[in-house]
Amino acid sequence: MSETNNRDIRWIFALLAAYFLFQVGVRLATSHSLDLDEAEQAFRSQWLAAGYGPQPPFYNWLQYTVFQFTGVSLAALSLVKNLLLFGSYLLYGLTARLILRDKALVAISTLGLLTIPQMAFEMQRDLTHTVAVFFSASIFFYGFIRSLKQPSLASYLIAGIGIGFGLLAKYNFAILPAAALIAALSDARLRPRIFDWRLVLTAAVAFVITLPHLFWLKDNLDFATARTLEKMTASGHASYPAQVAMGVSSLALATISFAGLTVAVFAIVFGRSLRPALTAGSQWTRLLERMMLIFLAGILLLIVFGGAAGIKDRWLVPMLFILPLYFGLKIEAAGAATDRPFRRFLAIVAIIMIGVPAALYGSVASARFTGHYERLNRPYATMLETLREQAEPAAILAGDSLLAGNLRQDIPGVPVLSVDYPGFHPDLTGKRPLLLAWLIPPKGGSEALPPDMAEWLQANLGASAPEALVIDVPYFYQHGDDRYRFGYAWVNRHP
Repeated sequence: MSETNNRDIRWIFALLAAYFLFQVGVRLATSHSLDLDEAEQAFRSQWLAAGYGPQPPFYNWLQYTVFQFTGVSLAALSLVKNLLLFGSYLLYGLTARLILRDKALVAISTLGLLTIPQMAFEMQRDLTHTVAVFFSASIFFYGFIRSLKQPSLASYLIAGIGIGFGLLAKYNFAILPAAALIAALSDARLRPRIFDWRLVLTAAVAFVITLPHLFWLKDNLDFATARTLEKMTASGHASYPAQVAMGVSSLALATISFAGLTVAVFAIVFGRSLRPALTAGSQWTRLLERMMLIFLAGILLLIVFGGAAGIKDRWLVPMLFILPLYFGLKIEAAGAATDRPFRRFLAIVAIIMIGVPAALYGSVASARFTGHYERLNRPYATMLETLREQAEPAAILAGDSLLAGNLRQDIPGVPVLSVDYPGFHPDLTGKRPLLLAWLIPPKGGSEALPPDMAEWLQANLGASAPEALVIDVPYFYQHGDDRYRFGYAWVNRHP
């Protein structure tokens, strides 16, 4: 790539760097509390493992490493996520520059990722493992396209790194390299790039990266896949035809949810010139079409033969993220003018770049006026600060991982356990007491010690159920005198 071309697209990356840095600031300003995926990262960063459960460990390993240098904090969580997102957009833009001649379309394709709700909004709101999948897919896609167009040892190596990271991010990532391989093999001009000895390097690098987790997976396959399979096959007692119908309809709805806004934006921006683009094509559009069709065919096979009944839109990230680039290639193949559409597109992107952070902040801060609270409105830190005035705990047993991660953020030197994750066994001996904490649902929730916590105490410490107490603390952005209630108890330990 020439220096001129680098200069031409540099402003896109500068804009995106500023945007994701702004997103870090918005997250820090919104709330100190953690959402589900953030709390999982904070909780599981207490130990390093080859596997943690239903999700592969790539994001956990990365966050654990960062925490070793920065300590556990919301800033570190937000910075890691937004660095991964920026890196994904950067690689996507470099991929677009490889196969698009029109610089305006390079910009449109790259910024077009912001028109996908699951990627522009949901990834900022709470997702972590899906962010890792997007990052891995961007690495692989760049290496794959570069290997087809400008093959080198480096390009095949990059593709292998992307596959290795992707398989460590989410298991469904495997469909992407499989679809890419089949799609390239079906094109006689691209086939020599697949029957290239350097592909061995791709496979070897991917294997080495995934090897530690593969050893763990060998002995924990049911533990790793049961929850995902349960989500996918949750069709109740429906008959086989009904299950297939549910699966196909959920796939259709997920595809529309994922791609609908992007299609609408391109239709608005390019107007009538989009119609001839739909029938135009090139070697690259046909490759991407085959990849998307093979990917969707793979999911259909899961529905028909695997019993999948509920397909979620975020599961489509490893493949349909190429949609903006696909549209860019179709438009270039049609020879459509891009000057005016480019200006219209930038106006829409500006609205998205302002609207997404505003919506993320407003959904939490508006509770002050509406009384409608999100998880980020819960005052975990205030609760823990108040309880630490009573005693300093030797360890904390939380009712679930959401609470455990939030407590871990504010008391990093103390082991935090969770009833719903039994795989962490720190030393609980010592003179200081054990603190038990759990969430009490706002409307009519029981204040008693949860049965699973009482069972944990008996099984692990031989202790009987202690007296259950309640603490209520003002919400973040509270409406009137609204307060959130936590249950807690102290268990005295003796050496």
